[in-house]
Amino acid sequence: MSSPLSHSLRARLFWFLLAAIILTAGAQAIIAYRTALTEADEIFDYQMKQMAMSLRPGLPIGGDLGERFTTNEEENFDFVIQVWTSDGLRVFQSTARAELPQRAVLGFSTVQARGTTYRLFSVVAGSQVIQVAQDLAARRQMAGTLALRTVSPIVVMVPLLMLLVWWVVSTSLAPVSRVRQQVAARQANELSEVSEDGLPDEISPLVHELNLLFLRVRQAFDAQNNFVADAAHELRSPLAALKLQIQGLRRANDDAAREVAVNRLTAGIDRATRLVEQLLVLARQQANSAIDAKNSPVDLATLARLALADVAVAATTRQIDLGLVHADESLVMGHEEALRVLMRNLLDNAIKYTPLGGTVNLAIHCNRGLTILTIDDSGPGIPPEDRERVLDRFYRVPGAQGSGSGLGLAIVKTIADLHRATLSIDSSASLGGLQATVIFTTVTRITENGSSVKGLSHASKDESV
Repeated sequence: MSSPLSHSLRARLFWFLLAAIILTAGAQAIIAYRTALTEADEIFDYQMKQMAMSLRPGLPIGGDLGERFTTNEEENFDFVIQVWTSDGLRVFQSTARAELPQRAVLGFSTVQARGTTYRLFSVVAGSQVIQVAQDLAARRQMAGTLALRTVSPIVVMVPLLMLLVWWVVSTSLAPVSRVRQQVAARQANELSEVSEDGLPDEISPLVHELNLLFLRVRQAFDAQNNFVADAAHELRSPLAALKLQIQGLRRANDDAAREVAVNRLTAGIDRATRLVEQLLVLARQQANSAIDAKNSPVDLATLARLALADVAVAATTRQIDLGLVHADESLVMGHEEALRVLMRNLLDNAIKYTPLGGTVNLAIHCNRGLTILTIDDSGPGIPPEDRERVLDRFYRVPGAQGSGSGLGLAIVKTIADLHRATLSIDSSASLGGLQATVIFTTVTRITENGSSVKGLSHASKDESV
């Protein structure tokens, strides 16, 4: 089970900074102690050397010098002095408990005596050896005192430093608390953006991505609400018509009238089925657009042949000359199924409104990094004033022949927007009817030998279905 500290950024920063301050104070105390000890060694070594040098004129041998320099046994001296003759006779000692070795290395050395460690300096003065010693404990005590004086201000300042650290951490994390409060205060259906003003650089990208998530969720909700509203609005009339046709079937008195009622009921069911299918396709494409589904390379030429096969039966029934007149093979980034629906809806729309025996042509051209999909028909076309409105849902050109839900071109527009493609409707220069054009950005141009080149075109192919 994890502790609350591991989940609290504020507490983690506070305790880590507290530990850093304590470790820094400890490191400074150690450094100060070692530095003070080194400096004390240098100073005391210098004093010991000067003290020994001051005795170099020598002391008289014999007499009562020892008597005259007797000291209290209880006194504790930092320095101990002894003078020896070359014969090993001690002629002077500063304290009766000196007990330093008679022979020692000239210069500085360290010896054990009286249960402690002494720093010893020995020098020859004529026929005498002068020794000056100091207990190293005195040096360590002085170094410790100096180190404590150095660190004590930091120890006194630790509470103030922690208050300062707590204020800095709280102030720095205030934007996080503000964002949390904004999100916590929202209702379940409130998906507006969170304010990004005054956020630090470390928090701003997170809030930005959160706002993008809110945008995608809002678009998904809007698509769902639009689908529900469209379905409720558009299914009302077909269902009412089906109910009337069922009533007409019940009132039929003979087989001929019953046959007519059944045919009308079947046609009404087909229209309702087609409407539901179109609504579901529209909702699915709007959902893909809202969640920004992942793209993949799609070969439009191959997809065009599949779309032509999908509508081949309808074209044959209406005796429509349906053909793929030009197909530059190229790749675009997109969703294969959605692009197939786009082509199929454009072809289905062209076949539906082209007179019997007419012509519908599909072509794919690559030019300067663009892939251009065009579908031409020999139908009546669309008046210029209605060419923008036919892209709206459920709009049908007044007086248009044939049955339709008004969703076909709206679905095409939604899929084109999903792929950041440009959809335009104009008159067909070749067949005199309507021309629908969708322009994509080319990813890769596929040549006839199988190699791929970006942005090239002009390979032609004539096919018919």
